[in-house]
Amino acid sequence: MTLSGAMTGGWIEGIRHVPSPNCDDRPPGEAVSLIVIHAISLPPSQFGGGDIERLFTNTLDAEAHPCFAGIRSLRVSSHFLIRRDGEILQFVSGDRRAWHAGVSRWRGRRSCNDFSIGIELEGCDEIPFEDPQYDRLIDLTKFLRERYPIVALAGHADIAPERRTDPGPLFAWPRIAFAGMPPRLPA
Repeated sequence: MTLSGAMTGGWIEGIRHVPSPNCDDRPPGEAVSLIVIHAISLPPSQFGGGDIERLFTNTLDAEAHPCFAGIRSLRVSSHFLIRRDGEILQFVSGDRRAWHAGVSRWRGRRSCNDFSIGIELEGCDEIPFEDPQYDRLIDLTKFLRERYPIVALAGHADIAPERRTDPGPLFAWPRIAFAGMPPRLPA
């Protein structure tokens, strides 16, 4: 799958849109210069289903799994999710600020949500990512770099090392060098 090349209002045409209320405007004059790669699975280490979508749209049933009780009040989102089979979902316009990075710092700048696009990969630290996920991540990164002045890629662990480990030790950073970005620049 190649992305269509069309984007309207920060929304990519030809992929599934699941609008999240967990976003707001970027600070005036702030340009997108960073892509942050995350990993998520709900329940932990389980894939498929709609729990990630429900988390990002504030409709997660806290009673559906014991681990959901602790995240019931979270108000989080990401711009994109790439499922295990390579399907791309978009939750927030690239022109708006998604709430994916939390307390974060990149090259001396705080509040990475202000200047980044978040891409979640359906995955976890213990299980390797799938080939279609890398393929779509490369496609998506190239697409976004044509539309925003992106100069770097980082993992969530790179911008919030005290709290996060994702995308995790099994993420193959060299594979995404094909997106035209050097793999993992130092923070």
